[in-house]
Amino acid sequence: MSTPNTVTNEDAYPQTLRFALVGVGANIAPQHLQALAGTHGATLVAACDVNPAAAERVAAADEVAFYTDVQRMLDDAAPDVVSVLTPHPFHEAVALAALEAGAHVLVEKPIAVTASEADAMIAAAERYGRTLAVSFQHRFSPLTERLKAWVEAGELGDVTRVAVSEPWLRTAAYFRIASWRATWRGEGGGVLLNQAPHALDLLTYLFGLPARVSGLTRTLRHGTECEDTAHALLEWDGGAVGYFGSSTTEPETGRRVEIVGDLGQVRVDGDTVWRTDYTPGLREHAASDPAPFGQPRFEQREPLSLTASASHAPVYADLVAAIKDRRSPRCDGRGGRESLELANAIALSSWLERPVTLPLDRAAYDAALEERRAASAVG
Repeated sequence: MSTPNTVTNEDAYPQTLRFALVGVGANIAPQHLQALAGTHGATLVAACDVNPAAAERVAAADEVAFYTDVQRMLDDAAPDVVSVLTPHPFHEAVALAALEAGAHVLVEKPIAVTASEADAMIAAAERYGRTLAVSFQHRFSPLTERLKAWVEAGELGDVTRVAVSEPWLRTAAYFRIASWRATWRGEGGGVLLNQAPHALDLLTYLFGLPARVSGLTRTLRHGTECEDTAHALLEWDGGAVGYFGSSTTEPETGRRVEIVGDLGQVRVDGDTVWRTDYTPGLREHAASDPAPFGQPRFEQREPLSLTASASHAPVYADLVAAIKDRRSPRCDGRGGRESLELANAIALSSWLERPVTLPLDRAAYDAALEERRAASAVG
């Protein structure tokens, strides 16, 4: 096993960071390979997958060594950075091994299955002085960047209501492709862990974790072990309330977002953004307007076309720069954990049939998940 390596102020990173990809047979791997190939200051030196046939993904790259064992790859190739593209139940084990070997880690979303697993990954990164990043590439999209700028600048005023919904239609054939999908032992969850993470990340990236969650999860159509539908009412400290919904049983109509603040509101439908500003602000208007049904002055801005998607290229560029500049990447381990913690909270609230408070009770969630895994094994 490699000797743990800790970054010191005297460490000098090489001009080109040597990357290894674990899970190179994954559906998402071609996007990572393309992004990495175009990233200045990064090169691929090793790839790993339990399926030897995945070697074809990197066969054209003469200097890329292929492995079927993670630890052997870490020992032989000694990469500077490891990208973890495996199914998320394996994220924790691979990330911990890579961090212990002295590598920085980029892990696909979600960061793990449980918040407690994410805790262990974050603690290991801090212990070994390494960077842990999560691949939420949509944080780099024009839509997310614009919403983030408006919220952080306070242009909408104090936010009072938020709603985010995003359906991802899937068929029975989708679940037959990989038997681990939407199973408690194979995936640890359904739509909340597989299709919903980007929408959940948008909520937590813009507004942080809510303080209270009332969740409802159901398996309505697919007959899978885990949920195919999830809804939640959210409450933040300070009074803002919100709604979240995602499902694999509805047509893919794109992400819908509504943000209502004291000074204005934003409505997003797919890639189209409408913004309306209020004069005066709603708090002042409600207190001072003499008319019982009076309305503030509305200023409707021209609609914007802003895509909600982004490639993995900016994720890799940001990670390379963050490592060399010794700063946090746009989505570090703590940022990536928030959407998972919210997903866990929605599920736990539904299982307990009552609201739950955040921070999440890790022990309660882990115990409830293990009950479902045990029942699945018996069944």
